[in-house]
Amino acid sequence: MFNQKVSRIALCGTVTQGCYIMANIEDFDWDALETKGFGEGYSAEQKAEMEKLYDGTLNEVHENEVVKGVVVAISDRDVVLNIGFKSDGLVSASEFRDLTDLKVGDEVEVYVEEQENAQGQLVLSRRKAKIVKAWERIQDALDNDNVLEGVVKRRTKGGLIVDIHGVEAFLPGSQIDVKPIRDFDVFVGKKMEVKVVKINYANDNVVVSHKILIEKDLEKQKMQILNNLERGQILEGVIKNMTNFGVFIDLGGVDGLLHITDISWGRISHPEEVLQLDQKVNVVVLDFDDQKKRISLGMKQLTPHPWDSLSEELQVGSKVNGRIVNVADYGAFLEIMPGVEGLIHVSEMSWSQHLRNPQDFIKINDRLDAVILTLDREERKMSLGIKQLTEDPWTKADLKEKYAIGARHKGIVRNLTNFGLFVELEEGIDGLVHVSDLSWTKKIKHPSEFIKVGEELEVQVLELDVDNRRLALGHKQLEENPWDTFESIFTKGSIHKCTLLSKNDKGAVLELPYGIEGFATTKNLVKEDGSQAEVGEALDFRVMEFSKEDKRIVLSHTATFQEVAVEKKRAPKKKPAQSAKPAGKPNVAEGEKTTLGDLDALTALKKKMESDEKNG
Repeated sequence: MFNQKVSRIALCGTVTQGCYIMANIEDFDWDALETKGFGEGYSAEQKAEMEKLYDGTLNEVHENEVVKGVVVAISDRDVVLNIGFKSDGLVSASEFRDLTDLKVGDEVEVYVEEQENAQGQLVLSRRKAKIVKAWERIQDALDNDNVLEGVVKRRTKGGLIVDIHGVEAFLPGSQIDVKPIRDFDVFVGKKMEVKVVKINYANDNVVVSHKILIEKDLEKQKMQILNNLERGQILEGVIKNMTNFGVFIDLGGVDGLLHITDISWGRISHPEEVLQLDQKVNVVVLDFDDQKKRISLGMKQLTPHPWDSLSEELQVGSKVNGRIVNVADYGAFLEIMPGVEGLIHVSEMSWSQHLRNPQDFIKINDRLDAVILTLDREERKMSLGIKQLTEDPWTKADLKEKYAIGARHKGIVRNLTNFGLFVELEEGIDGLVHVSDLSWTKKIKHPSEFIKVGEELEVQVLELDVDNRRLALGHKQLEENPWDTFESIFTKGSIHKCTLLSKNDKGAVLELPYGIEGFATTKNLVKEDGSQAEVGEALDFRVMEFSKEDKRIVLSHTATFQEVAVEKKRAPKKKPAQSAKPAGKPNVAEGEKTTLGDLDALTALKKKMESDEKNG
């Protein structure tokens, strides 16, 4: 009978299922149960009350949801949890490693994976419950703009990985701070507050930002700083960025630009020469724009201007030494002390008048001596000279003797003009060779036809004016004037072989013997066959005009055959030999013009007659 009672008790449930509602076994009416059957003998009201009591002991549990459970037992491997279901669930103890003080009776959240697996067990997971809850918190933070706290797990490409309640979120490097971060490793292992900016459930990707939180705080500070900002105000800041034109300084929520020209009174080529990143500096507010929120800062203004402390011993004529800090087309700037510069104009660099580009003469960072030419302390301007350190060549004692009229020298052609060329005989001493003094024989329109810049040319001094620093030179004067000889060679009426060099509408330029040039008009270029002589042809030309003073020779090819024809018509008919006049007395009609052609013919006739007399 007892065994029957025990088996009936087992029908009510097992101890592990939590069915511990025990009635007094001695008072239970087992006979009524045997005669009436299980569940019989109770009224409808009693059954409803019993069902209500039973339903109250169990919770409605669904898979894939997070529920709360109570720890009922703890072992080395598992933790037993009662979630109010018909059976308890087991969770691996490894999922509770973060709870070092876990004890029976504690309440924890778990994820229902399965209500009943193949072994009939309830499958729970605390790890998945944490993940589900974490995603819920992350979504809630995105929806409600809440701040989450996470731990930086590691560095990754382009940023950091932050653990937010078990979910790995990506923190881009640009969202870590308002200023550029150069070392991400310093954040690994540290807690950090972030805001969710993007969620991608498809890839389980979360993007967070720490910069947003800083910007909100900085915006408040920024408005406070801008409201209290005044010109001339001295502030402390930190250099956050450096460029070739200046540095950006963090003033505690607002950035200001310190231009490179306002860093130091002296010239610098890059801010890194005197400043470093993350360096704390004091600056003064030069100007600011409320609308654009731009602040211009200065550093050199915190120290006195170097011109104010310039020694009174420095006067016009004083010799100074410095470093070249800039070279321009018009000159160079010499820094004699930081912030104090003087201009060396290109005309003050050398006594030579042909120094065109200062960069060919001076380089940046060269150290030079110079002489102060002008000094204006109020305007803070100074002009300097280098050539004054050497003697002016035009004031040398032996100048008149060295460049006496008729003296010969060699120099370098430095410049060409339409009217002539300039020859540098020594530094600072130039002379002009007029285009008409280049050649006795050739008509040179431009000096470039005769010589090039940079070539050496021998010249003779024609005139010297020391007071006005002028020197007239000549090149053709090195030789005797050939026109004195040409006067006896190119006599009027003489015939010479000439070559046409060039032609135009007016006529042609001819090359005569000895390299001299002449001119023939167009009508005098007509050949015997009626055609025109062309460039390159070598023909006989008759001298029609010769002028030694103007160095001009006018010629004609047409006259060479026209006058011969005329002479033939005018010549008398030959008489019998016995009536011929004595030899050596040619017949020339009265009033007829003798030509060189006729003279040549008569000379040949005379020689023939003399030969006949000898033979007779």
